[in-house]
Amino acid sequence: MSSDLANYVGFLGMALIVSAYAYVTAVKTPNPYLLHGLNLVGAALLVASLLVNRNLPSLVLELTWASVAIFGLAKALLSKSPSRLREGLGVGESTADLTRPPPDPLPQAGVGE
Repeated sequence: MSSDLANYVGFLGMALIVSAYAYVTAVKTPNPYLLHGLNLVGAALLVASLLVNRNLPSLVLELTWASVAIFGLAKALLSKSPSRLREGLGVGESTADLTRPPPDPLPQAGVGE
């Protein structure tokens, strides 16, 4: 792979990782497969780029980032409830939260007095 092509591949990987960060920031309950998948592919593309245009600290960072993404994907795959994605549940949420009625609204001053 040429140095220029490696740079384009690296920019694509960087765009995927930034997109994953924007996604997790923008949505209430991110899909872990999409989030970690984007991070893993982005890190893999950056690793490919860094193998041509060598930068050891960045290479170690991207290998670590890929390991975290693999861990996140494995955790999502081994989740006790595979239906969590269909129910739109994110990390730390449970179906119990969906079955409770909403709390009563706070009384407003001057209303009903």
